[in-house]
Amino acid sequence: MSELRFTLADVAGVRFAVSPANETVMSMWALADPARYAVHLPWIDRARLTLRRPEVVARVRPLVELTRPRRWLPDFLTPAARPGLEMTDQLAQIAATPPDVVVQDLLATTPRGPLSPFGQALLADPRGLLPQVVDAMRVWYDEAIAPDWTRMRALLDADVAYRAAQLAEGGAGRLFTQLHSSLRWLGDRVVSDDPFERDFDLRGRGLALNPSIFADRRVLWNLLEDSLPAGAYPVRAVGTLWETVEAPPGDALARVVGAGRAALLHLLDAAATTTDLARRTGMSGGNVSQHLAALHAAGLVSRSRQGRHVLYRNTDAATVLVRASRGG
Repeated sequence: MSELRFTLADVAGVRFAVSPANETVMSMWALADPARYAVHLPWIDRARLTLRRPEVVARVRPLVELTRPRRWLPDFLTPAARPGLEMTDQLAQIAATPPDVVVQDLLATTPRGPLSPFGQALLADPRGLLPQVVDAMRVWYDEAIAPDWTRMRALLDADVAYRAAQLAEGGAGRLFTQLHSSLRWLGDRVVSDDPFERDFDLRGRGLALNPSIFADRRVLWNLLEDSLPAGAYPVRAVGTLWETVEAPPGDALARVVGAGRAALLHLLDAAATTTDLARRTGMSGGNVSQHLAALHAAGLVSRSRQGRHVLYRNTDAATVLVRASRGG
């Protein structure tokens, strides 16, 4: 069990952001244990082919060695994200990590097992070998994450919008209680049911919360004294990430609004972008945009902006129609 102690300044400093570095690093766990991450098998199959290419595997090796299964991650690999940061920005953050912080973060992982050969080499020469780590992350992001990043980003942005609404409507207590089943809010602290056994004072620095596609069972904390406090938590609706959905055969709703619009309404229980909907339905982006415009004009779909993206979601009226068509 871990405890994170909050001051008023820390409560005011709770913020959300999407971290491409987190997804790049944590995706390695899915490759190592596909049975545990079965929901990601479509991605795992493609990523494994990528990792078999000699020119990729050689450059990615440092990242593979630093993300071994059932080992803690060195915190410098997953810096606290801020809104608007892209992968290039986070790689620059990692490249600028002071050598003593690299050493401290590596040593903090050893209670779960010895360092890998590359980890030991990095411990001995953090200044000289850190560029290889940054290069490994850049290559893996470009080869394995970037082709699907639009789809991943849409799901992550939708979660941020949902959590921001929870915070606005119910405050920090509701947010942390519903963020994950392992968390409890006790008025001035968060208690986390985990094996990390940390007792950590945020000391007015706030807390960055990052939804994650590859964090699957608990909230993963960055809680070292020299790092900005952060937590990566499992994203909502991850089971929808790789699916392609059409309106069910014989769908009653399709007979009323058309097959294309019905397919969108069946997907918009959770917020999504136009690009994500196009990928999941197989329709063109222009076709999806036309359907969404019609559904929005009819009061069946709402839209809101999250950063650079516009998110669409069913209104209450659409929810009633969809549930009725499903026999609910």
